[in-house]
Order: sequence, then C-alpha cells, then structure tokens
Amino acid sequence: MSKVLFLIVSGEEARAKAEAGITVAARSLAAKRYDDLKVLFFGPSEKFIAEAEGQTREQLKQLVDGKAVDSACVFIAEKNGVKDRLISFGVELMPAGERIAHYVNAGYQVITF
Repeated sequence: MSKVLFLIVSGEEARAKAEAGITVAARSLAAKRYDDLKVLFFGPSEKFIAEAEGQTREQLKQLVDGKAVDSACVFIAEKNGVKDRLISFGVELMPAGERIAHYVNAGYQVITF
C-alpha cells in the first residue's frame, strides 16, 4: 500500500517550488496515484496558501475538499497572523511536529517541497 505525505514548506521565497508541490499533490489526488495522500503545510507555505489566488487557490480547494489536507502548523499560523484565514479555507491547525511524526510512524513516504 503506497502512502505519501506531501510536506509543503516553501513559500514566497521559493514560489515555484511551493506551486509545484501543491500542483503535484492536487494532480496525484485527482489521478488516485497513491492509496493514501496527505498534505501538511509548515513554515513559509502557510502564509503563501493564506494569500493564494488563481490556480493555486483552486488546487488548495481541491485538496481540502478531497480531505487530503491534514493540517497546517498552529504555532506558525498564529505567529504569522494567518490562523483565521487558514481556518476559513477549511485547513485544520495542529502542531506540525506531532503530525509529521504521526505519518512517519504510520509508514508514509514524505515528499518535501
């Protein structure tokens, strides 16, 4: 059984990388490439998705609606002032370290962008 965690950490400082991670995750979900696919946002990616527009915003919506987004880090969201915006998008907020450990311990392969 193939299980993957897309760990998106890039943000505005590496916009192309962040967009690539979100695009690959959304397309992989739509094509059912894996038995289970989860996405976790951490660090600069949280502000990036909070301000997302256009195709990136639509792909984020697809991931949320498809129940692929596990969470974004609650501490980073609070620090960067994007907590309420992420919650309004349907992104759950949890401690990232705990969530990463959960998926690694459950045998997920981590793909980092």
